[in-house]
Amino acid sequence: MHIPAWAVVVILIAALLLILTISICICVKCCCKNKGGKDKKKKGGFMGGIVDMKGVGLLNKTLNKESVQPDLESLEGNMEEGEGEEKEEEEQVNLGRLHFKLDYDFNKSELTVGIMEAEEIPAMDMSGTSDPYVKVFILPDKKKKFETKVHRKTLSPVFNESFVFKLPFGDIPQKTLVMAVYDFDRFSKHDQIGQLVIPLGSIDLCESLEDTRDLTSPDDEKEVLGDICFSLRYVPTAGKLTINILEAKNLKKMDVGGLSDPYVKLALVQNGKRIKKKKTTIKKCTLNPYFNESFTFEVPFEQIQRIQAQVTVVDYDRIGTSDPIGRVTVGYGTTGSELRHWSDMLANPRRPIAQWHTLQEVPEGK
Repeated sequence: MHIPAWAVVVILIAALLLILTISICICVKCCCKNKGGKDKKKKGGFMGGIVDMKGVGLLNKTLNKESVQPDLESLEGNMEEGEGEEKEEEEQVNLGRLHFKLDYDFNKSELTVGIMEAEEIPAMDMSGTSDPYVKVFILPDKKKKFETKVHRKTLSPVFNESFVFKLPFGDIPQKTLVMAVYDFDRFSKHDQIGQLVIPLGSIDLCESLEDTRDLTSPDDEKEVLGDICFSLRYVPTAGKLTINILEAKNLKKMDVGGLSDPYVKLALVQNGKRIKKKKTTIKKCTLNPYFNESFTFEVPFEQIQRIQAQVTVVDYDRIGTSDPIGRVTVGYGTTGSELRHWSDMLANPRRPIAQWHTLQEVPEGK
């Protein structure tokens, strides 16, 4: 059978179109498959926000823990060292500086202490300032004290004041000069800001000394002042209060020889005013005096609940002023063992009630 030429042409064209169509379908299918694979990778990777935790776990297992641990320890050590340095910096508080002069006169056996000025002392008041003044005294006797004038609302006061101490040259190696800076407060105890402590035996007094030094923190340890034993007795019908000063022990050393010359002052206080006063005899050169001295005050029954009794141990000084060693206050407004002693007296009329008390520091000017 003879096929016409035009039929052959049509068959060839149809075959070419079929081959072209099949080729296009294969290309489209391959492109779609590749695109789907890429999308799946994106969904399973970090870019899609889903983490393969199983893979991470396997990764952690493969890490060498021994190589990581030293780094952590060194980090912790560095952190601890840094924290320690910060604590040390915090402890080193700036208390300011004090400018002073020292001059010793060998002919007169006199030490002149000049308090010139203070610089950059810390603010102690709510207003951001202080009311500074300086106390000057010599240890261990502490017999003579001087104070500068109070300078109001300043952190850099200029004093320009001098004080003279009688001081034999032979005593100088055992003496220590103290210059203590305080913040004045009219309504409460004055706060100590800082101090300079200078052992006089460590400096050459043949020449005048002028220097500016950093203030150091005051000694926070509470000084042991001693103990005192006395009895209280009250007779309501007669309106009589009897205080018997029995003895004291372990008193603070106030004299150069390491002893004291103690006596006891008694005072009845009502509404902040001393209404009656008495005192014992002086016991020479002892830190454990025995008194056994009795004193009677007339106190009506209606007043006994509103008074205080102040018992103050004082070191006698023949030349200068006598310095208080310590005090105990019993009666109205007190607390603790002092109030208990007073209450026991009232609960046991006509009976003497004896008790030991620890001496407390006497407030400035009281």
